[in-house]
Amino acid sequence: MKDREAIILPVLSAVVILAVWHFGVVLTHTKIFPSPLDVVRGLNELVHRGLLLSYMRDSLYRAGIGYILATILGVPIGIFLGWYKLPAMSANPLIQMMRPISPLAWMPLAVIWFGVSDLAPIFLIFLGAFFPIVVSTMNSVRNVPPMFLQAGRNFGLNSVALFRRVIFPAILPQVLGGLRIALGIAWLVLVAAEMIAVNSGLGYLIIDSRNAGKRYDLVVAGMLLIGVIGLCLDILVRRTERLKAVRWGFRAD
Repeated sequence: MKDREAIILPVLSAVVILAVWHFGVVLTHTKIFPSPLDVVRGLNELVHRGLLLSYMRDSLYRAGIGYILATILGVPIGIFLGWYKLPAMSANPLIQMMRPISPLAWMPLAVIWFGVSDLAPIFLIFLGAFFPIVVSTMNSVRNVPPMFLQAGRNFGLNSVALFRRVIFPAILPQVLGGLRIALGIAWLVLVAAEMIAVNSGLGYLIIDSRNAGKRYDLVVAGMLLIGVIGLCLDILVRRTERLKAVRWGFRAD
């Protein structure tokens, strides 16, 4: 029953939103905001021009590289800072100072350093995802119950075995939660970065369609594609959270 509701309710919501959207455009007689059919025609045009899959591929490539780099570096650094207090005390002020700075504030420097290339948005995505991953991982290590560690030591586990069999399983649910948040931030940063730093991708599609002939049907099409891909990425991470090794850390929903 729950599985059926999980499908039916979102579909009904989407139908209602599309209906309101369509009749809102019809009743207001607007010549600017596109109807759902206009957006579908715009998407079909992108397909025939061979741009749709190309732009989606470019965006996913940039987001994937920046996010993976942030994960590869952020998780080990977070574990290290969460386990060793002295390095954490030294690094924490810098982390807390850098974390609130929007990655988009780095955009002028990114363009100067990397030019109009894939490296600029990848760098911005890395910054956007790196600090949330470090902070969530560091806090997850600090929040491991002391009784877990004491139990492991009582069973004679050395440092490597203690980390592998106690610490890592204990922090994994919270780390995955941080990775999920960081993925959403990375996708947001990507779209803004593509509006300035590159000449392809979904963000570029939006700004280029606005500037080149005020194609608002393509602007909305790009927005919807960004939302749908973001939803798919979020579902993928949520599926990972339900794996047998980590699902104990999440409430059933």
